[in-house]
Amino acid sequence: MAAPLVVSIPHTLGRAEALRRLKSGLDGLPQSALLTLEQQPWVDNRLPFIVRAFGQSVPGSLEVQDDAVRLEVVLPALLQKLWEPLKKVLLGRARLLLEKK
Repeated sequence: MAAPLVVSIPHTLGRAEALRRLKSGLDGLPQSALLTLEQQPWVDNRLPFIVRAFGQSVPGSLEVQDDAVRLEVVLPALLQKLWEPLKKVLLGRARLLLEKK
């Protein structure tokens, strides 16, 4: 199995507010025939999930910390080349949800 790819997304909201925003923001993510997000139940401040794309399953998790959100995914070889574009989309969405308002 491939090593997990980890990204840390800093924020200044505190754990409770970041968690609240992510919970409400992820519920509204659009789904498509090519890409689906299967969320598991939140366990404290951690959300396990599976992204299904191009016939592949990508397990991962979000962990909300006091000053950052840790995103971890394990990509199959076929999708590792798509990591950089996927990371940009994920980071962009997360940063929008975590912006100080």
